Amino acid sequence: MIFKGIDGVPDFDVCEFSRKISKYCLCIPVLNENGRIHAELERAKREQIDKFIDIVICDGGTTDGSLDDQKLSGLNINSVLRMKSEGKLSGQLRMGFWWALQRGYEGVVTVDGNNKDSIESVLLFIQKLEEGFDFIQGSRFIKGGKERNTPVMRYLAIRLIHAPLISLAAGYNFTDTTNGFRGHSRNYLEHPQVKPFRDIFIDYDLLPYLSIKASQLGLKVCEVPVERIYPDSGEVPTKITNISSYWKLLVNLTKIIKGHYDC
Repeated sequence: MIFKGIDGVPDFDVCEFSRKISKYCLCIPVLNENGRIHAELERAKREQIDKFIDIVICDGGTTDGSLDDQKLSGLNINSVLRMKSEGKLSGQLRMGFWWALQRGYEGVVTVDGNNKDSIESVLLFIQKLEEGFDFIQGSRFIKGGKERNTPVMRYLAIRLIHAPLISLAAGYNFTDTTNGFRGHSRNYLEHPQVKPFRDIFIDYDLLPYLSIKASQLGLKVCEVPVERIYPDSGEVPTKITNISSYWKLLVNLTKIIKGHYDC
């Protein structure tokens, strides 16, 4: 199935392995995460996560063969969305959110596809969505959370700059604002003052925007404890790799705080 020409949504196609089963879906944005995404999905399979939430891969243009249908078979995937337009993480999220709403899900949980996060914690997000929360942020820094091997620059940027600025703008004390492990209610994504389906969101700008808007609008927000574990050695699994990447994040954050993305 191919979707093209939808305002604010990248062109994409869909491979459905299964019908809609759950009330919620888990969108996993992936781009060339060979090995890591399979390890993450194996963990989800062991915990039978698919019994509680439909697992959906949001592919940003993977070229390493890791998302070939045969490599995903047996991993209890519900669907794979493959983005055909240019775009980065925000494009993948817009694609996933739009498709989830069209398919009738009542909420969307997101988690990175590089096997750093405790995918087993998905049930905490489902519980909070069931309790009526509109935005749920996963945090490794609150009681019950865990972090290990977080790169020093990343740790300092989150704790001293990103989280304080997001919290100030949002009016809520968030502690782990770059963490992509989150929950979003249908009510939040369809709110007329949010409008996430806009081409203005390209790189990592949709993440801080959604962090700030929920509490600004008086919606129910909270944090839940999660784990984020970086490997003990070898390549650091991240798309933010240098000073220019951090600078771009800060510039986008400043624009969001100033209301540049408000509708």
